[in-house]
Amino acid sequence: MEITKKMSITEVVSKYPQTVPVFMEHGMGCLGCAAARFENIEQGAMAHGIDVDKLIADLNKALGNEKK
Repeated sequence: MEITKKMSITEVVSKYPQTVPVFMEHGMGCLGCAAARFENIEQGAMAHGIDVDKLIADLNKALGNEKK
């Protein structure tokens, strides 16, 4: 499975707890907040001024889905 920017934050964290440190490293430490329940990764990243493409790449890397 590959993580995409349209996936919800809580869905990713629930299915793949190993992604929590990646979100934290990118400045998205509010994984338990109300917005994380309905925002997708792209919306959350934009709200925090985070490079969504880099975040997605790092999240997938945490799953072993590193792009060659």
